[in-house]
Amino acid sequence: MSQQVDAVVVGGGIAGLVAARTLIERGLRTVVLESTTRLGGPVRGGSFESLPRVPVDLGAESFAARGSAVGDLAATLDLDVVEPAPLSAWGYAAGQSFPLPAAGVLGIPSVPWAPDVRRAIGWPGVARASLDRVLPRFVGARADDLGSLVRARLGARVTDRLVAPVASGVHSAPLDRLAVSAVAPGLRGRFDVEGSLSRAVASLRAAAPAGSAVRGIAGGMHTIVEALAGQVAASAEDWTDSPTTDATGPIHTTLRLGHEVIGVERAGDGWHVRTRATVAGVRGGRGSEHTVVAPRLVVTTPAVAPMLEPWTGVVPRAEEGADIRLLTLLLEAPALDAAPRGTGMLVAPDAGPVRAKALTHSTAKWPWLAQRVAAAAGSGIHVVRLSYGRIGEPTAAPDPAEAARDASVLLGVPLEDRVLDHLAQRWQGSLPPPTPAYRAAVTELSGAVGHTPGLAVTGGWVAGTGLAAIVGHAQAAVAGL
Repeated sequence: MSQQVDAVVVGGGIAGLVAARTLIERGLRTVVLESTTRLGGPVRGGSFESLPRVPVDLGAESFAARGSAVGDLAATLDLDVVEPAPLSAWGYAAGQSFPLPAAGVLGIPSVPWAPDVRRAIGWPGVARASLDRVLPRFVGARADDLGSLVRARLGARVTDRLVAPVASGVHSAPLDRLAVSAVAPGLRGRFDVEGSLSRAVASLRAAAPAGSAVRGIAGGMHTIVEALAGQVAASAEDWTDSPTTDATGPIHTTLRLGHEVIGVERAGDGWHVRTRATVAGVRGGRGSEHTVVAPRLVVTTPAVAPMLEPWTGVVPRAEEGADIRLLTLLLEAPALDAAPRGTGMLVAPDAGPVRAKALTHSTAKWPWLAQRVAAAAGSGIHVVRLSYGRIGEPTAAPDPAEAARDASVLLGVPLEDRVLDHLAQRWQGSLPPPTPAYRAAVTELSGAVGHTPGLAVTGGWVAGTGLAAIVGHAQAAVAGL
């Protein structure tokens, strides 16, 4: 079976859907190929069996406020962008819980002697961190990874008690494997100007938009997938004059689920993308092969990148991201009404009895979710999500009992016998490795793709972690096509 279209997008995650929508808005007939039966990648929703009418996010639940790409996209999709509750996030390190300093970047403080910094690192930590303002600018100047840079400029206590919980929790990797350029865009440039890391952070914070550092969408981030998929699917209604037929009749489906790409070739009429049906019910049946031909090809998954080597001359460095496991608990715990740890906690590696790397008190963070849970289940019911797994280490699946114990330690409230229901989700390798070597390989690939007509690559594996980075990158990547 063969089909001729204007553009083909490989991968039905957020990047693929955004890329497809952008191409469709330019009037291009576009097909999205997704090997699984679900769209959205790590942006997905689900619901507790005991609370089916209140979906919760099982993947990304917010986006960074920097830039306007996600907010503008949500507005065009008629989705409501919301801010989290005005509560502090907390950290957990050295057996202690503490509010995270408000004015920082990835835990790096802008004012080392601020009261909230002092509570976290003590006077010895403040004295060492304050040296950053007088140290020669060459100290740490050659450090590529975040851990080496912060330790050289601000000392061990800031590194271990502030930066390790935040940066390792967000990026699921040890500090010495986090490339500064990948996880803190603009920080290196500001450091070169200011000659002080804390002053560089202050400069970045001054330029940041007002309000919370993150935003969400009322109803959950997963609603953006549903809205994008609806628009992409609806574009097929305009395909009245498209040569989209095979031996069995017309083809109008723009979203092809269960289509695994098995080959990519380039000929005079464009890119020939061969797929194999992986599920029953796909046109032609399981195992049937299909070909989509288009002058424009967008690849959003690293699994297909090696197939591009004949034209790019680059084989991407194979490096797997972290094996992340999320356990979301539905708790009957009126003691959590007071939000004892604000919106949630980020946990330093080797945090004693706690294996989780992060906890989100979802019903404290998002007022819209608290209202819906209360309306459906009554007062005193809370949703708490714990995250497990860092890059370079296997992640044993947590059970509800372990998650409840970790939550009890972190929140300071006994919760072991308060679990009403739970949801488990695994995201294996979905976060790109933010290591210097991996980012260098991606940069090399992106440069080669830029010299290949009709080809673009995008997605989290190229753009980096976070919806703010992914959405903007996807829109820019296909603009030239």
